[in-house]
Amino acid sequence: MSLLPAPETVSTHRAGAVAIVGRPNVGKSTLLNRLVGTKVSITSAKAQTTRQRVTGIVTRPAGQIAFIDTPGYQTVYQSTLNRAMNRSVTTSVQEAHAIVWLVEALKYDERDEAVARLLPPGVPVILAVNKIDVVKDKGQLLPFIGKLSQQRAFEAIIPVSAAKGIQLDDLFDTMLALMPEGPPLYEADDITTANERFLAAEALREKLFRLLGDELPYTTTVEIDTFKLEGALRRIHASITVDKEGQKPIVIGHQGKKLKTIASAARRDMEQLFGGKVFLEVRVRVRRGWADSAATLKRMGFDS
Repeated sequence: MSLLPAPETVSTHRAGAVAIVGRPNVGKSTLLNRLVGTKVSITSAKAQTTRQRVTGIVTRPAGQIAFIDTPGYQTVYQSTLNRAMNRSVTTSVQEAHAIVWLVEALKYDERDEAVARLLPPGVPVILAVNKIDVVKDKGQLLPFIGKLSQQRAFEAIIPVSAAKGIQLDDLFDTMLALMPEGPPLYEADDITTANERFLAAEALREKLFRLLGDELPYTTTVEIDTFKLEGALRRIHASITVDKEGQKPIVIGHQGKKLKTIASAARRDMEQLFGGKVFLEVRVRVRRGWADSAATLKRMGFDS
């Protein structure tokens, strides 16, 4: 239940955009996927899994919300890539009708403070305190929330668990009441604005992060070289790009076994997502300094 009064129950159709912001690894992509009901944004335990903003669309009888999953705001790395990611966050909060600021229960530090400074004064903000399911002493939550409530006048403060789906209906209803009245922005069966090419690259990148863990260099990315639809078959050729020659063996593994495992897992996810067969061929290449190359980032879809 919300700790602050929720806005009045909506009686007319509403539609708008909500930006989900927070520091790295606070659960933004997990929250988006739970709200949408399927995976539209990749997740892993590695910081900065989300690099570009991903829009997930939720349509209900009372209204429609386009949720914008933003990258975790970066205060450590200083590459062109990280600056582009931070610009994505600042642009999203300025364009949204409302903001969900996600913080982790009982954990608040200078990274959260950096996000707090980004929140524009004229945009409604809901504070969602995530991961309450892992808090053993629930009595600690109220003092923690009490301190955060002094940050600004929040529309509502709602303890949630994105992983377990706890109080997400409460969160959605509160956000919907903040949306402007109007017709749907997207078709009723749309779940994301991302195209299949982008989703394929993200599926492969997620498997890299999940299956390599701390071995994976931060400056690793995925590009789709070709994406062809042949009847019901999607034929995809992709490149995993690393920054240094010595990083290739980490991704490829002994006799190519690691790369094969990564590609097979990604292909299965793609087939489930696209609802059809996928032929996936993956290579590993070296492109030094790609994370600081404006031309490379532009080709990958980052705003200049």
